[in-house]
Amino acid sequence: MAYDLEEQEQLAAIKSWWTQYGKLAMVTVVAGLLVVGGIRGWYYYQSSQATSAVALFAQLQGAERASDHKKVRDIATQIVEHYGSTAYAAPASLAAAKSDFDTGDLPAAKTRLQWAIDNAKEQELRDVARLRLARILIDEKKPDEALKLLETKHGDSFAGLYADVKGDVLLAQGKRQEARAAYQVALDKSDAASPLRQIVQLKIDAVGGTK
Repeated sequence: MAYDLEEQEQLAAIKSWWTQYGKLAMVTVVAGLLVVGGIRGWYYYQSSQATSAVALFAQLQGAERASDHKKVRDIATQIVEHYGSTAYAAPASLAAAKSDFDTGDLPAAKTRLQWAIDNAKEQELRDVARLRLARILIDEKKPDEALKLLETKHGDSFAGLYADVKGDVLLAQGKRQEARAAYQVALDKSDAASPLRQIVQLKIDAVGGTK
């Protein structure tokens, strides 16, 4: 009998708790399930996006090897527009910018490079995009804009390349001694086995002046 009374008391306590907190408990459980389902759905969406992007990027690489500039640009546009949040968008934009440059469409190349600068998640890709955009600005005789890009913080591995292009800008401005100093930095920062060293040394010799 004591057991029966204890069981009845427990049931009564449970009933009372459920009356008071049951709705809140159900809402909490449902909310938790929605969160878990949302997270799983998000991961599935991200995975699906990456899978589609990598398939397109493989096609883009094939178009690059075939020197099919139009196809490179078309595929890159698809990747950027539909899969811009994936890791393939910035490399695709850089590839398309090169195709634009090779075919003489400098405005389009600049637009794509700026997109990569603004959106690439990897610093190395942003550094590459700035270098390429700076070179275009040199060709367009816009040295001040080029220097502004080159003075942006960049990775240590790009120090030699940035200094080299900076030297080109300064030389184009007629600042031979400053250009020579920049080339010397490029020489000092470049790896001993890098082909860049030979090119920079030739520039230093051409500029002349004392070390």
